[in-house]
Amino acid sequence: MILDETDRRILRVLQRKGRISNADLSEEVNLSASACHRRVQRLETEGYVRDYVALLNARKMGLPTTVFVEITLSTQADDVLDAFETAVQRVPAVLECHLMAGTADYILKVVAEDTEDFARIHRQYLTRLPGVAQMQSSFALRTVFKTTALPV
Repeated sequence: MILDETDRRILRVLQRKGRISNADLSEEVNLSASACHRRVQRLETEGYVRDYVALLNARKMGLPTTVFVEITLSTQADDVLDAFETAVQRVPAVLECHLMAGTADYILKVVAEDTEDFARIHRQYLTRLPGVAQMQSSFALRTVFKTTALPV
């Protein structure tokens, strides 16, 4: 499926206002309500729209500390990579895990209450992940810019 400009307008609006009604969306993208609804359904079916979520305020939720953890594994064997990837998904404080090219094998984005809470997460979860040979943690001092919207 090729996205036309109308599809792109719909996607831009949905990224900013996921709870917008079809009537308001159709007005914003200058389409009839039925045509807009069909396009949104097609975008969902084709996988362009993966989910609709509520984005929570980490500070209000008591998790203002963001830590980026670089992890180097003991080996690149498939079974070790698979075991690590399965286990890391079960760590509640890990928001993201990326397989990397470069010095570290993985980088994790972790949230915590404070440094003491991160020390607990590190001790209780991260050090027990399979295959971990080395970890380096970097604390974010301040979030300068953050978005979930992809360029469309």
